[in-house]
Amino acid sequence: MKKMIIFDPAMCCSTGVCGPGVDKELLRMSTFINTLNKKGILIERYNLSSNPQIFVDNKEINEILNTKGMDALPVIMVDGIVIKEGGYPTNAEICELLELPLSYLKVDIKKPDKGCECKGGCC
Repeated sequence: MKKMIIFDPAMCCSTGVCGPGVDKELLRMSTFINTLNKKGILIERYNLSSNPQIFVDNKEINEILNTKGMDALPVIMVDGIVIKEGGYPTNAEICELLELPLSYLKVDIKKPDKGCECKGGCC
């Protein structure tokens, strides 16, 4: 299985999805990563403010930051190779990079049992 690591810019929390003005792109990434995690696919994600040592220890990330600065973040790596800088890949691109079918994006919603007396089985 391929390994994806996301090196995020400094954010207030691990996902950046907090506060009154949530960035839609961070929300998309967080939702996508959670969906994959529930299906057993682990994507590592590091935030510069919460995990600064990882940015120092990874020679390639350190070099990118030293030469291009913070505008290069986020940086996406797959199997140790930088595949994108300065933005997040689309969901379809991530599936392609990790060799996963797009069906992994579907969320299974279970309908309640018939005993709930709701019309059409939905409360």
